[in-house]
Amino acid sequence: MLIIKLIALTTLSASLVLAAPNKREKQIKNVVELGTYSSKILTQTLSKKMKKKLVDGGVMKALEFCSDEAFNLTEAANKKIPRGVRIKRISLKYRNPANAPKDGEAAILESFQTLKDANAILPKYVIQQVDSKTDKYYEPIFISNKACLECHGQISKDVDLRRKVAARYPIDKAVNYEVGDLRGAIVVTVQRK
Repeated sequence: MLIIKLIALTTLSASLVLAAPNKREKQIKNVVELGTYSSKILTQTLSKKMKKKLVDGGVMKALEFCSDEAFNLTEAANKKIPRGVRIKRISLKYRNPANAPKDGEAAILESFQTLKDANAILPKYVIQQVDSKTDKYYEPIFISNKACLECHGQISKDVDLRRKVAARYPIDKAVNYEVGDLRGAIVVTVQRK
């Protein structure tokens, strides 16, 4: 009888351990939820405002808006998300040096680009554990429509635009894209207490 009780107890204990997600799984789930939420806030804010500027004022006004306001809008998005969470955009072909990858972020972007070049389906997101209290959520950004190409495509054909971009961004790398190209990533850093 004792053996049967021990087997039953062992089976029950194993079932409870397997049924309950471990601490790391819960952390990852939380990072995914915060990353998805934060990314959505930033994407909606930037794309809505950019589309309005393109429609209302054309490419030059959209460029001015992006140059003057994209950073401020990103900071405004950071105020809408929980404490300990920060959001930003990065790219290997950045226009603004503030969007250059830092601290291992380039490796993630290079991995995304390698997958894209191999015609593989990119993941919706990647989670990177930075340390015991910090994770980063990476969501790839693509050139999704022709409107993006107004400033990020073959701008060498438009002399005025090229000059204006060069004046605002002397080390611009964010050109010669086509629809569907990988533009970069949204990075959401989540710090736990």
